[in-house]
Amino acid sequence: MARYVFLGPPGAGKGTMAEMMGAAFGVRQISTGDILRAEMKAGTELGRQARQYIDNGQLVPDETVTAIVTARLADPAIAAGGFILDGFPRTVRQAELLDAALERHGLTLDRVVLFEVERELLLTRLTARRVCKACGAVFNTLFNRPRAEGVCDACGGPLIQRTDDSRSTAVERLAVYERQTAPVADYYRRRGLLTALSGAGHKDENFARLRQGLGL
Repeated sequence: MARYVFLGPPGAGKGTMAEMMGAAFGVRQISTGDILRAEMKAGTELGRQARQYIDNGQLVPDETVTAIVTARLADPAIAAGGFILDGFPRTVRQAELLDAALERHGLTLDRVVLFEVERELLLTRLTARRVCKACGAVFNTLFNRPRAEGVCDACGGPLIQRTDDSRSTAVERLAVYERQTAPVADYYRRRGLLTALSGAGHKDENFARLRQGLGL
């Protein structure tokens, strides 16, 4: 059984690495966004609390987010099989709350992995997605290019870059990461749990590096 946290800026590939770890070793990938949506859909008490903040355009408090995540981690099936927290905790306060909650459940983290990627490559990755305006098919200028530039392979419709994928949005996402989440790496480094790895290569190369870094 293994319990990991995967950290890194948007575009660093931590989600892809978590998926590959899950496929290779059966470790459960835990995404905060997925859990929040599931709790709200189920109408649980924590889900109702989260929805109140979201419906009012506010951030869900660290205490509520951490309570939702740790409630899922305490599930015997997940606790027994191991998990990867993908992009959580996002703040030092969340990290402190997570440590306290895990301790209450008799759990500890084995390793925190920080995926490091140079800024310009992150911006390139974050702005690479293209979506067909007609049918919604998704392409990527780095990994899944259309046969003809700007034209959908499926229906021939025009490919567009959504506002969410613009460079200005990507710059802001990285700025938020630097303010809120980058200090989390220092928190875990001081506790002797952090392993920093490059996420700049192809996913297979990055996965091989991850396995070596974790001794798998």
